[in-house]
Amino acid sequence: MGRDRRWALLVGMGLLLAAVFAAGLAFGSVRLSPSDPMLSAIVRLRLSRVLAGLLGGVGLAVAGVLLQAVTGNPMASPNIVGVNAGAGFAVMLVSCLWPTAWALRPVAAFAGAFGATGLILALCRRNIGRSTLVLAGLGINAVLNAGIALLSLLFPDEFTAYRTFSVGGLAGVQLGDLLLPAVLILVCALVSMLLCPRIQLLTLGDATARSLGVRVGALRVVCLVLASASAALVVSFAGLLGFVGLIVPHIARKLVGGRMVWVLPVSALGGAILLILSDTLGRMLFAPTEVPVGILMAFLGAPFFLFLLLRRREVD
Repeated sequence: MGRDRRWALLVGMGLLLAAVFAAGLAFGSVRLSPSDPMLSAIVRLRLSRVLAGLLGGVGLAVAGVLLQAVTGNPMASPNIVGVNAGAGFAVMLVSCLWPTAWALRPVAAFAGAFGATGLILALCRRNIGRSTLVLAGLGINAVLNAGIALLSLLFPDEFTAYRTFSVGGLAGVQLGDLLLPAVLILVCALVSMLLCPRIQLLTLGDATARSLGVRVGALRVVCLVLASASAALVVSFAGLLGFVGLIVPHIARKLVGGRMVWVLPVSALGGAILLILSDTLGRMLFAPTEVPVGILMAFLGAPFFLFLLLRRREVD
């Protein structure tokens, strides 16, 4: 695809995002009419959800692009390499120790995700290569999920509340919850864009990247921190949403090729479109009952993950 077509694609995706954003405000589990006395309150609630979907899609898609680039693994995403498990364990722990401290749970989610990243970096401090990052992430993921299972056995009442967080969803998000995450997610995305030329060299192989002046280990650490921060910020208000960071980067590379400077913005727009659209459909499919967006993403993402796994096995 040529440069002009890539720009046309970005513009088209921007227009599609605007249309999906408007649809998210107009449609839901409750039908609206201009004379409805609750119109402004419902639109305000929907605005919070749509903005949360936009930010969540951007954050998770950027995290997925970075993780797949620095690990060289097309199946890498925040829910696979331990970031989501860290957030989940921290929230479960806070729920067990301080059941009424609801305000601490977003903070715990962010701290847990970053704690998992810190453990991965500590395990890889002597060898920050691609395979060690993936293996360390899988190991941390397994240990933290075992910790969540243990806490659920010891505190079964709190596990009931945790399940809502673990599914992931945008219901109940307030505009005030999004201010700080919005700023930090955009900062992570902008810094990632600035690093795109160096990340592109990293995809050529460590030896080639080093010969071209890239500090490979340092760049991997920075990208892992940026990816973890983006995913952790989303987890803090949307719970453990999965598979956005897995699906969207693959679609973006199919559309624009492998150049990071195009893959990253296309993924960010695609992630926002996918999450807003999925949340809107989740509100409408079985109205007035809502299907959390995390469930819809699991229905989409799990088969996609299996497809990637089987395709890699055929290639091997």
